[in-house]
Amino acid sequence: MLNPNKSKKIFLLYSLIAVGFLIFLSVMLLSALKPRNIPSLYAKESSKAKRGSIISRDGFHLATTKKLYKAVVNTHYIDPQKKELFIELFSIYADMNPKDIEKKLKKKGVVVLSYLIQEKQAQYLKQLAYELRRYKVFVERKNPRTGLRTLHGLNIIESGESREYPYGDLLTPVIGYTHKVEEDGYTRVKGVKGLEKRFEEELYPRQDGIRKGPRDVNSYIILNKDSFTKPKIDGLDIKLTIPVSLQIRIERMLDEMKKKLRAKQVMIAIMDSHTGEMLALASSNRFLPKAIKRRDYPSLNTGMIEYSFEPGSVIKTLTFSLLLDKGLINPYDLVNGHNGHFRIGRKVITDEHKFDWLSAENVIVHSSNIGIAQLAQKLSGIEFHEGLKKFGLTQQSTQDLIYEKTGSIPSIRRLNNEIYKATASYGYGMRANLMQLIRAYSVFNNNGRMVSPRLVSYFIDEFNQHIEIPKEQQSQVIKSSTAARVKKVLIKTVNKGTGTKAKTKGLIIGGKTGTAHMVEKGKYINKYNTAFVGFVNDKTHHYTMGVVVVEPKKSQFAAQTAVPVFKRATDIMVQEGYLKPDIVK
Repeated sequence: MLNPNKSKKIFLLYSLIAVGFLIFLSVMLLSALKPRNIPSLYAKESSKAKRGSIISRDGFHLATTKKLYKAVVNTHYIDPQKKELFIELFSIYADMNPKDIEKKLKKKGVVVLSYLIQEKQAQYLKQLAYELRRYKVFVERKNPRTGLRTLHGLNIIESGESREYPYGDLLTPVIGYTHKVEEDGYTRVKGVKGLEKRFEEELYPRQDGIRKGPRDVNSYIILNKDSFTKPKIDGLDIKLTIPVSLQIRIERMLDEMKKKLRAKQVMIAIMDSHTGEMLALASSNRFLPKAIKRRDYPSLNTGMIEYSFEPGSVIKTLTFSLLLDKGLINPYDLVNGHNGHFRIGRKVITDEHKFDWLSAENVIVHSSNIGIAQLAQKLSGIEFHEGLKKFGLTQQSTQDLIYEKTGSIPSIRRLNNEIYKATASYGYGMRANLMQLIRAYSVFNNNGRMVSPRLVSYFIDEFNQHIEIPKEQQSQVIKSSTAARVKKVLIKTVNKGTGTKAKTKGLIIGGKTGTAHMVEKGKYINKYNTAFVGFVNDKTHHYTMGVVVVEPKKSQFAAQTAVPVFKRATDIMVQEGYLKPDIVK
């Protein structure tokens, strides 16, 4: 028979065991039911796609995108014994001063060591991060809240992208510029002007990349059947028709001529007359896309399409060709020059050089306002209006640039009035831009057909495949026979008329000068724009070229301002091999 005291002790012991077991079960149940911060067995990486590049005809990257990364470290996880090693290695890989790194690491917790890590540098730093973990430069720490031990090393994180322009102000303002936008903490760029804006949709990154799957002990993704990868797809690259080798020389020449002519701006456009491909499109007024100053604001506009002006006598060629094409005149019709002074209604028209009589073609050769004003009276208002529109006036000149000022021409009703008809015949009372003028003049160097200027040759995708751009159909503006006759007149203008300073031995050159008063507050003032538009050919190449000089102070005459610019551009084209004079030695 058991001792009652002993029985009590045994009962108490079993009770304590039962209570302990119940407590153990309760703790286990609570642990099972309570949410836990268990480290994920999977990892995920993302890779941002880049904006496409703008590439010159001869393969130079005029606008390109660099990814920017930031280097982040948590100072709590750096082994104090190996802190100096970390500073030394990171300074070498990141090309930073060790003292700057040491200063940043004095802050406790998460520290950004650099925001400006370049893409190639980032790859090396990612490898360094892996090696630092292997050599236990970082140590595990226990989280006081969760009780879990974690390890955080050096993290290289994509922070954004930077648009780079390696050749400074080259081809500005045509290229344009960008501005920064934030997208979920990532800095991207978007086009504001020029090609950057016009082809924003094509240049913009098309798909960001992503990788996810099981992770190893260092949190790196294990690529196997359970992992998933979506490739990044960058924006399309744009291949231009303009070569750097020629563009840079043309721009330097314009800079010199702007100073020499004491002009506000000098612009030039050179185009293949048969294909519409632009060979050069340049202005003396340019800017650095990465460092735009307040003084640069007027230069941000692409003057070749955004500056419209009264074109003056270059329009005489269009008027003459419309008359010729409709059989209203022939080149040898005689016109009374009225000794340089002629009245139409209340309007007195004058010529710089006085003529008694001159042929219709010599009206163009010697640029007679009186002569063309009288010839233009043979056109009805609707014939004149529709004819100027067929030459592309008031129409968009190119699909490759935006914000074009398409100008204006007098209405049909006004062109039925003899005074408006007269002034329009020599380029007053209307507005046009340089690109519209070279587009119109391509007609005379292309058998009567008009081509549209093209700056973009094709797009390039991620597989280096070319994506062709449909070409605009050429329109027949005047008969080929008319174009051929006008072409001869323009050649005569260079050989014997107002364009003699454009002559180059061994080349076929034709063109027409234009000088026009500027308008301010609805009134003509004593300031001028001058222009020379024409063509320059050798046996195999045919180019349309136009020059506009804004407010030259040296001279008000195109023969002294725009024509010399045309001549110097021709010389550069010869030197660069785009033209080969036929000279018999």
